[in-house]
Amino acid sequence: MNARLTVDSPRSPARAALALAGWLLLAFSAAAFGSRFMPGEWYAQLNKPVWNPPNWIFGPVWTALYTMMAIAAWLVWRRGGFATQKVPLGLFLLQLLLNAAWSALFFGLRNPGLAFAEIILLWLAILGTLLAFGKAHRLAGVLMVPYLAWVTFAAVLNFTLWQLNR
Repeated sequence: MNARLTVDSPRSPARAALALAGWLLLAFSAAAFGSRFMPGEWYAQLNKPVWNPPNWIFGPVWTALYTMMAIAAWLVWRRGGFATQKVPLGLFLLQLLLNAAWSALFFGLRNPGLAFAEIILLWLAILGTLLAFGKAHRLAGVLMVPYLAWVTFAAVLNFTLWQLNR
């Protein structure tokens, strides 16, 4: 075995690129599932706070966030794979499932109250992932910070929409 190879360096650039593509595919699969539940007319008719972002902002923001999430997971995975990083990568998968479920609850079921309860669980899962990723790879933790910030904002907006439209 080459003494210069470490757990952090993949055996080949092709393997590293393939793994990154896999993490990107996984992250954007959550986005694809969530996109099955579009805002539509119901959302358009809700009472919204004046600070509600314009609809066009969500696509670019989520694209950037899913990309950063995938890169963060890939960086952690490179530090020993699932065998070494069970907890951080398990938390990542949990938050990704919760992420995908939120759209189904809010837009699909049209239930802001249930979606708010779920987004609190999502927020906690993201925080746990961020902390676990930070221990495994500092940059991976940093890459999760914008996601936590956005979901914090989304939770406040979710709560506000729920209260304004009871």
